[in-house]
Amino acid sequence: MVRLWLAAVFALALDQFTKQLVATGFAPGESRLAIPRLLYWTYVQNHRGAFGLFGSQAWLLVAMSLAVLAVFWFSFRDAAAQSPLVQVAFGGIVGGAIGNIVDRFHYGFVVDFVDLRWWPVFNVADSCITVGVALLILGSLRRENAKTPIGTAR
Repeated sequence: MVRLWLAAVFALALDQFTKQLVATGFAPGESRLAIPRLLYWTYVQNHRGAFGLFGSQAWLLVAMSLAVLAVFWFSFRDAAAQSPLVQVAFGGIVGGAIGNIVDRFHYGFVVDFVDLRWWPVFNVADSCITVGVALLILGSLRRENAKTPIGTAR
């Protein structure tokens, strides 16, 4: 389980470091080109949940984050005990969720800044959560494939 906590601490530290750079180096709404035709840094103060959903009540968004973490932990705790991939995946989810929770308490909103122009602006925490969920799905598929003998229909 050390991998899980190392991944969580790494995700949280990277998230908070990048958000601090943006919050101190940009004015709200300011946008700068990072990679032509691909990536901008745009400082957005997100008072709502993912994709602008779930209202702007910080306590409700924090409670929902904690509830989702509990559901994930309950669902994947056995797999995490056996799989380094699941440990790292869940660590990224935990670190990302805590990063956004810290923002809600510190700023009253979440600092978003990664702007692809064709997708809502997001941050490192959101990326860690998304990649973590994708890795959990991959880990689940790998476990299911290992349980099915070769040549057996599902």
